[in-house]
Amino acid sequence: MHPDPMRLAEMAGRTMYERDPASRNLGMTLIEIRPGYARMSMRVRDDMLNGHATCHGGYIFMLADSAFAFACNSHNFNTVGAGCTIDYLAPGRPGDVLVAEAVEQALQGKTGVYDVVVSDQDGRRIALFRGKSHRVAGTLVPVDD
Repeated sequence: MHPDPMRLAEMAGRTMYERDPASRNLGMTLIEIRPGYARMSMRVRDDMLNGHATCHGGYIFMLADSAFAFACNSHNFNTVGAGCTIDYLAPGRPGDVLVAEAVEQALQGKTGVYDVVVSDQDGRRIALFRGKSHRVAGTLVPVDD
């Protein structure tokens, strides 16, 4: 175990963000990361709107999925999604700043469960996401033992 889990989570988060053009190109920002936790934001742009002039659910899903990925990789072990569900509660509107907060609910061996709440700038819940993670080989940041 690393002597400073918070510092390790920050290094892992910084490394992942630098390697993640999908999140960066959508304007996602990593606001906060700590072991088992991540918070990310994304402004809803006009090119993210669907035929109802609301944020396409795929973009909301991508924000939640990215926050999930950062939270489950915050322990510095390469970890991937094994499955997830999302429930859409309210529409995202043009110009909204959506925030996804991912919280580790369980971590047993190589498997984790994470809940993500996506809200707008007023705290209105937009979506609820639950992801299951699976640890694979390797680490994001080299660590001396």
